[in-house]
Amino acid sequence: MENKGKYYITTAITYTSGKPHIGNSYEIVLADAIARYKKADGFDVHFLTGTDEHGQKIETRAIEEGQTPKEFVDTTAGTVKRLWDLMNTSYDRFIRTTDEDHETQIQKIFKKLHDQGDIYKGAYEGMYCTECEAFYTQSQLTEDGKCPVCGGDVHPAKEEAYFFKMTKYADRLIEHINSHPEFIQPVSRKNEMMNNFLLPGLQDLCVSRTSFKWGIPVDFDPGHVVYVWLDALCNYITGIGYDADGNSGELYKTYWPADLHLIGKDILRFHTIYWPIFLMALGEPLPKQIFGHPWLLQGGEKMSKSKGNVIYADDLVELFGVDATRYFVLHEMPYENDGVITWELLIERTNSDLANTLGNLVNRTISMSNKYFGGVVEDKGVTEAVDEDLKNVCTSAYEKVEKLMESLRVADALTEIFGIFRRLNKYIDETEPWVLAKDETKKDRLATVLYNLTEGICIGTALVAPFLPETGEKIMAQLNTELREFDTLGEFGKYPSGNKVTEKPEILFARLDKNEVMKKAEAIQEKQRKDFLEHQEMAEKNLREAGLL
Repeated sequence: MENKGKYYITTAITYTSGKPHIGNSYEIVLADAIARYKKADGFDVHFLTGTDEHGQKIETRAIEEGQTPKEFVDTTAGTVKRLWDLMNTSYDRFIRTTDEDHETQIQKIFKKLHDQGDIYKGAYEGMYCTECEAFYTQSQLTEDGKCPVCGGDVHPAKEEAYFFKMTKYADRLIEHINSHPEFIQPVSRKNEMMNNFLLPGLQDLCVSRTSFKWGIPVDFDPGHVVYVWLDALCNYITGIGYDADGNSGELYKTYWPADLHLIGKDILRFHTIYWPIFLMALGEPLPKQIFGHPWLLQGGEKMSKSKGNVIYADDLVELFGVDATRYFVLHEMPYENDGVITWELLIERTNSDLANTLGNLVNRTISMSNKYFGGVVEDKGVTEAVDEDLKNVCTSAYEKVEKLMESLRVADALTEIFGIFRRLNKYIDETEPWVLAKDETKKDRLATVLYNLTEGICIGTALVAPFLPETGEKIMAQLNTELREFDTLGEFGKYPSGNKVTEKPEILFARLDKNEVMKKAEAIQEKQRKDFLEHQEMAEKNLREAGLL
């Protein structure tokens, strides 16, 4: 496979305030699918993810749990990493903002920005949202005086703080966004950032806090800790060896600038305004693209523990399996608008798309090869007109998928790939192998039909493997061959004629009984509601004992 160069992809680092739900897990699965696809497409990929572990909210959560902040983040980061590993994600580094190398560089970065005059000391008075770790002016709040991002309560706050001179770089950022239309995607997100924040005029940004201690200390002014967003955003460079003293390592020199920052739309402002300006001040190149993906909603509502409608990845895996869960979140999330997840829809997709369209296709094809030819798959070259359309669908798929993946239309790419499997199922109906098997003179035609089916499955599996890696491996093992390289997918007939498939095909996705699964799902949600209420009681007790209630 031709080396197409480097590709550096990151997710937002997960805030360690609690266990991430499936809407958070969607992001790591999406990033993994893109990373795996790029790797299969010939790119040298580096994939960074991790956890954001500082701030006032973490300090409060730790008190609620009766733990020190470090104990709390160690536990929560372990939970996040376990979930990311459970979802079979192929990250190269899981960075924590409590990692020593990161903390050292954040202190250096803060001092460098201060020494060059970009950071100055002052005092902040404004409305503060603890949930978002962000200050807002009165005019930025919603009509009913709530946080414009999370909708939560804000409170007046005043404290000594350091500020970053945002206005110094605002015009330069506006120029960059205008001259690089691909920088912020989708376009609607770019328009939102320009119209709501940049064009009305930026205010200088608070970058340190003195009202709590759980953060990276400003080493030349120990009463201050670095504001969580300056700390967190810099992980994208510290995680690959950036050094503020000018001694950055080879990893950084190879992979920066990032090709893609994949983030949720709710934190777009921090990534498309603050982060590029920090980089400009540091004299570093800006990332090539920032994609603000939509949310995954439970039945049309945001997931909330208090509502009892939170769904977690490990619960889904227990009921549906890893690849079925991956398939669902990738397939159901539109490019720009919010996606919907329900237990009923998960069951439907598993039964129709995975068990029937893909699983049954592979099972039938291997079973017929065993039944009629002792498992040997051989191209006898007896072609008919119906074969041409099948071959065209298979060999043209990669080019179509490539264009969709380049524009990050991942759900559409997955639909295109499943179009191959649907066409192969139709081909079975068109050619009727069971009828051919009754006529001895049609034996070579039957062999050719089964070869075409096997070859088509190989092409489709090569393309689907980045999205469903475990399934891709299982199919190839049953067909007794290796995953096809992408640059060969325009050719039909690469499966080695005379190869033998497995004798007993494995069921890839079992059909689910809806009533049985729904009973289990209801039990899971009921347990979550009970756990939430018990946790609330414990948290209130611990906060009261700490004098915070």
